[in-house]
Amino acid sequence: MTLSHDVAGSGPAVVLLHSTVCDRRMWDPQVPALVGAGYQVVRCDFRGFGASPMPDRPYNNAEDVLALLDTLGIERAALIASSGGGRVALELAARWPERTGALALLCTALVGHEPSAELEAFGDREDALIESGDIAGATDLNVDAWVGPEADAEVRELVRRMQRNAFDVQLAAEEEFGQVRVETDPATIKAPALLVSGDHDFADFRSIAVHLTGRLANARHVELSWAGHLPNLERPDEVNALLVGFLRETHPVG
Repeated sequence: MTLSHDVAGSGPAVVLLHSTVCDRRMWDPQVPALVGAGYQVVRCDFRGFGASPMPDRPYNNAEDVLALLDTLGIERAALIASSGGGRVALELAARWPERTGALALLCTALVGHEPSAELEAFGDREDALIESGDIAGATDLNVDAWVGPEADAEVRELVRRMQRNAFDVQLAAEEEFGQVRVETDPATIKAPALLVSGDHDFADFRSIAVHLTGRLANARHVELSWAGHLPNLERPDEVNALLVGFLRETHPVG
C-alpha cells in the first residue's frame, strides 16, 4: 500500500511527517512557505491516520515512508517531523542515512523513552475514556493536552478533527496489526539536526530534545518559550522562518 500523500513545488525534497495526534493536514501552514523557499514538499498520512487506511498486516512506518520516496523517485530528502513522526524520522535516518539530508524534529518522541508520571497519567486517562466509549471526551483531552496557549480556536478545531478522525478510523478496524519496530542508535545518524521543544509542553519532550542533542553527531536544540506541543500550528510564521533558515544551511536550493 502507498501512503496517502500529496506533493507540491519543485527543488530539493522535504518530507513532512505528522504527529500521531494529527495527520498531514497539520502541515497546512508550512507547505506554502517551503514551496516558496524553493523546495519540493511531500507530506503523507501514516497508516490509520488521515486518508491512509488501517494496515491489514504488520507494518513499519519508516519502511512505508521509504517506499513512498521510492515511488516518487526521491533519492534524498530532508525530514521535518512532529512528535510521533519524529520516531519515524529518526529510524529512517539511522537505517538509510544516504537518503536523509537533514532532520528537523519538533517536540519529538523517542523509542525507549520512559514517560514521566504526568505523561503516564495522561495516557491512563485517555485509555479510560476510550474504554468507556467516550471518544469525544478522549478527543477533547488530547486537544487540551497537546495544543499550546498561542493556538487560536481554528487551530484547536483542526486538531480536534484530526484526532477524532484517527480515533474513528482506528477503532473501526476489525483487527489491529502492530507496528514492527526496529531498534536503532541515534548516535549513528550523521545528518544535521534541529531539535525544537516548547516550554508549555510535557517536560518529557524537552528531555528528549536535550538527550538527542547530546547523542546526534551534528545537532542543535532550540527552546521556544511560548510553545506547546504543536508549535508549527501555534505560531506558524515563526516556525516557518526557523525551518527555512535551517534548510537553507543544511539542505540548500541550487
